[in-house]
Amino acid sequence: MAASTPANDALDIAKIRAQFPALASGFIFGDNAGGSQILGDAIDRLRDYLVNSNCQLGATYSVSALSTQRVLEGVRDVAALFNAKGPEEVTLGYTSSLLVENLARALEPDVQPGDELVITGEHEANAGPWKKLAARKGLTLKVWHPVPNNPENPYSVALRVDDLLPLITPRTRIVAFTACSNILGSIVPVQDVVAAVRRVAKERGADRVQVSVDCVAYAPHRRMDVQAWVVDFCVFSLYKVYGPHAAALYIRASALPSLSSIAHHFLPTSAVSKLQLGGPGYELNWAATAIAPYLRSLTPAGTLEAAFDAVAAHEQTLVRPLLGYLRGKAARGVRIVGEEREGLGRVPTVSFVVVGEHPVRSKDIVDVFDRKGGIGIRYGHFYAYTLVDSLQPKLDIDDGVVRISFVHYNTVQEVERVIEVLEEALAT
Repeated sequence: MAASTPANDALDIAKIRAQFPALASGFIFGDNAGGSQILGDAIDRLRDYLVNSNCQLGATYSVSALSTQRVLEGVRDVAALFNAKGPEEVTLGYTSSLLVENLARALEPDVQPGDELVITGEHEANAGPWKKLAARKGLTLKVWHPVPNNPENPYSVALRVDDLLPLITPRTRIVAFTACSNILGSIVPVQDVVAAVRRVAKERGADRVQVSVDCVAYAPHRRMDVQAWVVDFCVFSLYKVYGPHAAALYIRASALPSLSSIAHHFLPTSAVSKLQLGGPGYELNWAATAIAPYLRSLTPAGTLEAAFDAVAAHEQTLVRPLLGYLRGKAARGVRIVGEEREGLGRVPTVSFVVVGEHPVRSKDIVDVFDRKGGIGIRYGHFYAYTLVDSLQPKLDIDDGVVRISFVHYNTVQEVERVIEVLEEALAT
């Protein structure tokens, strides 16, 4: 399939695609928000670990020493993706859902009845553990809801910080929000939101407030910077950022004392030992070391910052024609769910529904793609159950929305092909 030619610091898409073995099939992966394809180098490292260093950690013999080194290097490289101060602030696990649940369990002894939690009703990996903690401990749960921003499209909703700040009181203990919606595609200005939360919390005497950020839908598209953001906790999934099926949790060093260990009592009190039940996925840690070098290789500058700037620029060439096409189908009843305009404030994850006099079920649209073959998109609520269920006019939660999600290895030609099939599906 044709790919763009690089210019200056633009991405070399042909070179990029050659590093993902699955892309050689020609299949168009349009469900990347559910999980990206994995780098060939990460696949090689998985095999290399299992063939050459597959043993228990911490022993004195040579193969165990190699295994221990590789596992630690995985944590170190993931810490760089967060821009954490060091690997002692990071723990790896199998999913973001698991890691946030572990975090909530570790915080449980430190919360008190009457404390308040503020969450966004986005992906349940972020919302669910806090809901369960509130139920177990008798806490007050508040939801920062997105609101409509276009009177002609009630499904065009977004989070506004002005709606968050009134939710903070002297009893606020946790503020947990998403950096990017896996349904709406819109980016939340994390640094500004955290600064506003901390300012208002201080004014209102909420001196124990901690901030947790869900970066699962953000990390494939933008540079994380937990130090600049001044967040206490941050989570993302490696398998959505071109790596193995694993996830990572950042815990700010100053937040560690508030956590009780949920691991073996005799282990040291680091982020790794407090939140990690048993050993990590050793081969997954080693495979994770492929991600940062790949990203740094994307531009001549060789930095993660430059890489994500280039990724964001290329992804705008992907989302622009898709959003333009969907906006042009408003008379047909197409309604974009989330931000309707392209720009650096959104990523190429686009959701929509077809309503009006001649509605089309989301499932029926995806069925057209499945019958045609060669393209993978999906419908549903995508674990953002609370968000999709809150949209008005109300949607069938099981049918949900159609979601198409691209990342930087996709091409404009692939987007054009998706639009061709959409045209057929909407002709129903």
